[in-house]
Amino acid sequence: MTTPRTFRMIAAIGVLSLAAACGGNGGGGAPQAGAGAYPEQNITIVVPFSAGGPTDTVTRMIAEPMAAKLGGKIVVQNVEGAGGTVGAGEVANANPDGYTVLMHHIGMSTAPALYSNLGYKPLESFEMIGLVTEVPMTIVARKDFEPATLQDLVTYVKANSAKVTLANAGVGAASHLCGLLFQTATGVKLQEVPYKGTGPALTDLVGGQVDFMCDQTTNTSGQISAGEIKAYAVTTPERVKSLPDLPTTAEAGLPGMEVSVWHGLYVPKGTPQDVVAKLTDALKTALADQKVVDQMAKLGTAPVKAEDATPEAHKKKLEEQLGVWGKVIADAGVKAQ
Repeated sequence: MTTPRTFRMIAAIGVLSLAAACGGNGGGGAPQAGAGAYPEQNITIVVPFSAGGPTDTVTRMIAEPMAAKLGGKIVVQNVEGAGGTVGAGEVANANPDGYTVLMHHIGMSTAPALYSNLGYKPLESFEMIGLVTEVPMTIVARKDFEPATLQDLVTYVKANSAKVTLANAGVGAASHLCGLLFQTATGVKLQEVPYKGTGPALTDLVGGQVDFMCDQTTNTSGQISAGEIKAYAVTTPERVKSLPDLPTTAEAGLPGMEVSVWHGLYVPKGTPQDVVAKLTDALKTALADQKVVDQMAKLGTAPVKAEDATPEAHKKKLEEQLGVWGKVIADAGVKAQ
């Protein structure tokens, strides 16, 4: 029986059989990773957020070409709870054999500042596989919200802070972090409305139940293009190709409001380095796949460069982001319950 806190949805990705890589292994004991035969069973990529959300979408884009490169099958498993920390914790404590992989976003760098008893350490509990993509955020509102531009929005929230509602997907979610930056940049404290995922938050925004929110382009591009929500700006230094008419926050008059949501793949600490190398190679192959490039472009993002899809670049990014968000969260005085 599933619980509301840890909901699991398993979806098979990729249709390749294990073929010769499996040999005659019929699923007895767990095979030892580190051998040249890896993978000898299905690989599970854990997404610590709900199915259909931005991180889930990115994971499913790369899973099939990664499986094809590895000569096996990848299963995507959604393990929700506590801002992504439940799923991350499960992977941190999994057998370090290469068969349990984590896809996580910027939340990996914010969790230590938000949670007092995290149960894992981002830099010490995992081996990094490589970065995947950096997704821009958009500042969006219900389509009938009064402010017409970002500057109008800033003026409006300053005058109406007690009644304006700012939706997010829960403490530590990318939408929450973006909302914190907005409040810091504008010097306003707003009425935050947390949801259990970006999907329900965006649904209520479209329905007019909340006023505005920050969310990733992978989740908002369709609604923006369809005119279902109002868009003010994209939170990156450059405009997004899929939304060319949407100004950057700097262009729209809020230069201190820049954030993107980076994603990366992890395995438990102690996973053999030859297995890590195979996963990194498969990731690079997936990110170079034209179908993946095209799918990401439609959602306002792109794969990282090949040199960033490496353990070294991934570790450097995580170290830097831990420092950045630790200060932002401490200054905001936010703690997860």
